[in-house]
Amino acid sequence: MGSICSDEPLTPAGRLFLQKGMNQVIYCVVGVKHPLDVDALKSAIQSSVMVKHPRFCSLMVRDSAGREHWRRTRIDIDRHVVAVHGPVANGLSDEEAVNEYLADLSTDSLGLVGDDKPLWDVHLLMAHRCLVFRIHHALGDGISLMSMFLASCRQVDDPEALPTIGPPSSAKRRGGGGGKWWKAVVRVLGVVWFTLVFVVEFVLRSMWVSDRKTPVSGGAGVELWPRKLATARFSLEDMKVVKSAVVNATINDVLFGIISAGLFKYLDHRSPNAVREGTRITGVAMVNLREQPGLQELSDLMKGNPGLRWGNKFGILLLPICYHRSSGDPLEYLRRAKSMIDQKKKSLEAHFSYKIGHIIMSYLAARIASLLNYRIVCNTTFTISNVLGPHEEIAVVGNPITYIRANSSSLPHALTMHMVSYAGRADMQILVAKDIIPDPDFLAKCFEDALLEMKAAASPALNSKS
Repeated sequence: MGSICSDEPLTPAGRLFLQKGMNQVIYCVVGVKHPLDVDALKSAIQSSVMVKHPRFCSLMVRDSAGREHWRRTRIDIDRHVVAVHGPVANGLSDEEAVNEYLADLSTDSLGLVGDDKPLWDVHLLMAHRCLVFRIHHALGDGISLMSMFLASCRQVDDPEALPTIGPPSSAKRRGGGGGKWWKAVVRVLGVVWFTLVFVVEFVLRSMWVSDRKTPVSGGAGVELWPRKLATARFSLEDMKVVKSAVVNATINDVLFGIISAGLFKYLDHRSPNAVREGTRITGVAMVNLREQPGLQELSDLMKGNPGLRWGNKFGILLLPICYHRSSGDPLEYLRRAKSMIDQKKKSLEAHFSYKIGHIIMSYLAARIASLLNYRIVCNTTFTISNVLGPHEEIAVVGNPITYIRANSSSLPHALTMHMVSYAGRADMQILVAKDIIPDPDFLAKCFEDALLEMKAAASPALNSKS
């Protein structure tokens, strides 16, 4: 297996994900309707844009100066596709068995520098009719990887059509022109103020400021602990009903309202009176910084369009919530979430985190950037992400897809949540350190119940508006 072109250095963000404590692997599980055809899937993967992409046909190597590089190689598809015959766990439902398999994978390392094959593989769980894509985060972020996967899929109702995701680029929001000059000044002052406040907090979080310990807190070393995985299922229609009850709310506002309400419900059940009123619990969210609001066309990404750079391009937002016992109005969680997120939207916090990380990685040392990121995770409580998936049902190799779910390998957080929407549904994978949160299925039910309670409260509110 020889080198076939000159080496290419890793981007600063790619190097970050190779550092101890930040070594991240993305797992995407795709369920299908019919039994898996191993030969057809191997052939499809072999001819897909994924295998043709430079990152996916390159080894990770290190030069004499200790810098990591990509080195092109030839792909042996049989070494990347793992067919697992028979149930992966006995006595469990398909969902429970797959989640257990993924939880075990999340603490298993994917080959790194010096390995003799590129940093990805696909597990075919034959008995459970699903594919598990295991891809190192150095190869790209969730937006890039979702784009790559969907380029190999087609709509069920139109086998020649690609999936549709997000609004077209022409529908991208633009700031309104005109208006009174003083309104523009106020907006600029708001951006400056909120950026300053949140950047100062971001810096402090990378040093010593930390959340108060709660029954769901992680910490240094927790990334090595055994994991459990559960799935919370939401209806996008239910989320839209809730969104409509609060003026200018978004699906992300609703999601964070669900997280707040469900987490507090879980804490009240798990450890009554153990958490003080007003205790701050902080989440870490990864925010896509590409210009397009939706997922990018893979052809543009492959062509190296400067506005659609492949790889990892995201910033970090710190999303705080304050613990409050229920006021009797479930929509209050949504209002608080919206208020907080609106302030974040007025700041440049995500752009600052990306730029400062890029500068540190480029001009100081990868271990320093890794240490700062690691401390931010240790000083917060949970990770959350949300990736927009296809609107309609799609198929891979002619086999209709029943669900798309994603999660990532362990961080020092005891709680990480990744939501992916697909064909009117949204599944959120809840990965926990099982010695800290032993009952993730109950936590998932708390989130599901939170949405239903918000929907019940939203219906009278919508009727009163009309």
